[in-house]
Order: sequence, then structure tokens, then C-alpha cells
Amino acid sequence: MFSGLLALVVEGVTDEGQVIRVSARTRDDPVPCPVCGQPTRRVHGFHGRVVADVPVDGRRVVVSVRVRRLVCPVLGCPRQTFREQVPGVVERYQRRTNRLTSQLGSVVKELAGRAGARLSRVLACAISRSTALRMLMRQVVTPLRVPHVLGIDDFALKRRHRYATVIIDAETGERIDVLPDRPAQTLTTWLREHPGAQYVCRDGSATYAEAIRQALPEAVQVSDRWHLWSNLCGKVLAEVRSHAACWATVVNPTRPGGVREQTTLDRWQRVHHLLDQGVGLLECARRLDVALNTVKRYARMKEPTGDRRAPRYKPTLADPYRDHLRRRRREDPAVPVTHLLREIKELGYTGSANLLVRYLTQGRAEGDKPVTTPQRFARLLLTRPDNLRDKDTALLRELAAACPEMTELARLTGEFGQLLTPAEGNDAKLTDWITTVRAVDLPHLHSFTNGLELDRAAVDAGLTHPYHNGRTEGVNTRTKRIMRQMHGRAGFPLLRHRILLQ
Repeated sequence: MFSGLLALVVEGVTDEGQVIRVSARTRDDPVPCPVCGQPTRRVHGFHGRVVADVPVDGRRVVVSVRVRRLVCPVLGCPRQTFREQVPGVVERYQRRTNRLTSQLGSVVKELAGRAGARLSRVLACAISRSTALRMLMRQVVTPLRVPHVLGIDDFALKRRHRYATVIIDAETGERIDVLPDRPAQTLTTWLREHPGAQYVCRDGSATYAEAIRQALPEAVQVSDRWHLWSNLCGKVLAEVRSHAACWATVVNPTRPGGVREQTTLDRWQRVHHLLDQGVGLLECARRLDVALNTVKRYARMKEPTGDRRAPRYKPTLADPYRDHLRRRRREDPAVPVTHLLREIKELGYTGSANLLVRYLTQGRAEGDKPVTTPQRFARLLLTRPDNLRDKDTALLRELAAACPEMTELARLTGEFGQLLTPAEGNDAKLTDWITTVRAVDLPHLHSFTNGLELDRAAVDAGLTHPYHNGRTEGVNTRTKRIMRQMHGRAGFPLLRHRILLQ
């Protein structure tokens, strides 16, 4: 029970209710002088120290220790007398044993101030929030070193206002440093003061790219593959939406264009009508009461996009009787709804007449194919084929065959996904892929390839080297948890210290 006090001689244990008091003294062994190092056991006097130890049975443990004041045997030593210490049990000026300090240090490392103080009361070793923060800030972080592969990313201190930069070892995930902001000059200064990295993993930030280029011109910049795939996902979704007029008719041929499509067409016509009259972009925005960027977007369109949003139908009570309704309406297109209601009720329908009317009005009785959305279509395109169910594979094959552009989009998306597995020669394959993309009519993918060309060296390194920024994103995720615990009240030094301790 008191194995942590083996360096002392325990003379007695007293049960005082909520407190267990241990009486102990130091051993009679000689102790070296802290100045000259000469061992001595000549006693000048005694002192008492009271320290807290780890709780037992949910009760506090207090250790009353009698320590000796010893006399140095060397004449002329600056320290004629000194108080002995108990290494491994309690340090100078300390009011807690080392093992209790270690346990509380683990608590405050995870919970910091107020939360750590609340948990310490439950553990019967209560400390205040200020003490918790002092214990946290006294913990020693790992000495700074420059690894072989750096991972750099930013995180928000206050979204859209203030950001900081975290630097880690991209191979092990060890935290290296945290910078208070993200301008290029700050990172450039840090990299020049800590040279030695041969690879630097980052996202598509031009600021970080310029800072690395200035400070470490010989280092290889590695673009993160997850960000490349994320950028492609956005472009694929935009392409799917722009070709909704093709695949939406495959999904539901009888469904006309919705309000969104009509609004887009009307606005495009009004913008181009004013532009043809010589009206400027800003004046168009004022006359149409829309944002200037909206006018610019419509002005760049050679023809209005046919975006269609297929409805998301939920299962209804009329679904089991769809075949009967379809057959009856095909035999007699003018059959009254009341007749249909009576017939399906005889078959077991328990819904209302209004539900049946909505079901027929939406065209669900005639629809032969499942209704999908641009988001789901894009998800099918971007999912690994081995992970798709059979019905999803069949739906994807049907949607991709709606028009030549969707067929090419499905093929090109799969080819780029294969490049995300690092291998030698992927840079040459990427060149061929970009050439193929620019030969097809997929404008959103063209803009994606333009972005790849702007950062081509880093993209090639990302597709050929095994390094990535995944661990840095994990550090950012844990940093968000730390910031939620702190509620934004603590300053940057405490936040930085907690990040480096993780």
C-alpha cells in the first residue's frame, strides 16, 4: 500500500476518518553535503515535513516525515549545516510525493485547469485550478529537434480571423513546434533557424510553399494526397451538377425542370440581355439586385446550366401498390383517383387519399428507375468500385452512360484515384492524365488541372513519395478538442504547451 515510501522508515499509520496519516522518518544513512559532496551522518537537529501521498480507499493520505539537519564535516565549507532530502519520494519545497505529483500531472495534462481541479476532488487529492495550471506549465516538453520529414499545417484560433501553424514529424507524429500565426515570414524565419529537413509535407497553401522555397530551397515539398482528392471531389460534383439535364432524364424521364432550373435560365437571359446592350457588370448587378460576383458568374456562362435537383423521396405506404397503379393508369389514363383508392384499399392499403394524390402527382407510379441526387451520383463516382454494392454499381453504370461527358468523367475519376497510391512513374502518368482531361469537354476538371500545374513539383512528389500530411491533420483534430476544453479563455502559451505535451 505504501510501496512508494520505501526510502523512509514508516513508524505508524493512523486512521483519522477522512484522512489517513502516516508517521515516518528518514533512514540513518550518511548523506553527502550539497556543496562539497562530503558524506556525513552527524545530526544537528530535526525538522518536520508534511506531504500528501496518493489516496487510499478514497481518502487522503498525509505523510508526516521527520528529516535531519546534518553538519558538514569539512571545515570552511559554505554550508555548515543542511537539511537532508529524500530523492525519489519528495523534492525540495514540494508538498506532494513524486508519485502523487505524477498522477496529478497526467490529469492536468488532459484536462488543464477547471476540469482537472474538479476531477482531483473526486480522486481525493483536491487542487485548485491555478495549481493545476502551474503543474501543467511545469511539465517539460520534448526538446525541439528537426526531423527528416516535416509536416506543416494551420489551424484556427478564431475562425476567419486568427490562425496558428503547427509543425510535426510527419513520420512519427511527434509535435515539434507551434507558431502563433501563419504568414510566410514567420515560417521562413523558423525554418532558417532550424534547418535540416529534407522533405516538407503541406497542403495547397501558396503561403507555406513560398516560405519553404525561401528558407529550404533544397527541400522537397510534398503536396498532401488527401487535399488533392478533396479538390477533385468538389470539381466532380460541379461537373455532375452541370450535366444534370443528361442523367436526370435517365433517372426520371417524365420529370420537368424545376424552379431552380427555371430561375437559372431566367437570370442568365436577363444578364446577357443587359450585357448585349452594353451595360457594365456593376450596373447589371444594381439593376437586377444581385451580387456582382453572381453577375460575373452568369456572364462567363456561354449557355445556362441545366442543373436539376432530383427530389429525395421517402418510402410511403403506396410503394407496395405501384405496379397496380402503373398498370391501371396505363390501361385507362383518365381513371379517377377515387377508383384507384378503393382498389388498393381492397388490396390492403392503409394510407390516406391525400398521400395517394401526392404519390401520383410526383410521378412515382410511372417511375421505373430510382431517384438520386447530384451528391449521391458524385459519391458513386468517387467511391472505390470494390466498396460499391451491386445495385449501386448498376446505377452508376446507367448514370455514367447518360452522356459522353459523364462516361469520360467516370473513367478519369477512377484513373486519378489509382494515382493516389504512391509509386514510381506516377508523375508521368499524371502528365498523360492531364493531357486526356484537356481533350474532353469538362471545364471544371480543366480548372482542377490548372491548379495541379501551378504546384506541379509538389504534386509529383506527393504521388511518388510515401509521405503525407495525415498525422498533421490528426494533430489539428486533437487541437480542436483541446480548444473546446479551454473555451478560448486561455492564452496562446498555454495552448502551445498543451499541444506539445500531447
